[in-house]
Amino acid sequence: MPMHWKLVIDAIDPHRQAAFWAAALDYTVEDHSTLIGRLLSAGAIPPDQVTEVDGHHAWLTLAAVRHPEDPHDPTSDTGLGRRVLFQRVPEPKHTKNRLHLDLHPGPDARHATVTRLTSLGATTLREVAEPGGSWTVMQDPEGNEFCVH
Repeated sequence: MPMHWKLVIDAIDPHRQAAFWAAALDYTVEDHSTLIGRLLSAGAIPPDQVTEVDGHHAWLTLAAVRHPEDPHDPTSDTGLGRRVLFQRVPEPKHTKNRLHLDLHPGPDARHATVTRLTSLGATTLREVAEPGGSWTVMQDPEGNEFCVH
């Protein structure tokens, strides 16, 4: 049986990263406010584990995005399919990623996608043209590299 998984990315600001990647991938930012409200009301979590994002309760150190067509738990809004979780860490990124995302909008949409991602806060590092193909190497707002093919 295939194993369920999610990609976890360290971040200084998980909510900013979630907003960027939700827009970049056309994913949905998970809204955990109902679950958090229940846990706060029950005294199961202390208020210092929570922040407010866009007028809703959110985890202080976590934010996630999910594919909008995949199943999710309606009581927590946690994705049960394709999902990226951003977790707060104290240190900034220092070196090149050992793992990165490749985005495939299609050859005719690459330039428009790079322009859109730049407007969302990404930066272009370089254009690559090799016999096997061409792509743009970019960085998200916290410096994580990814490619647009």
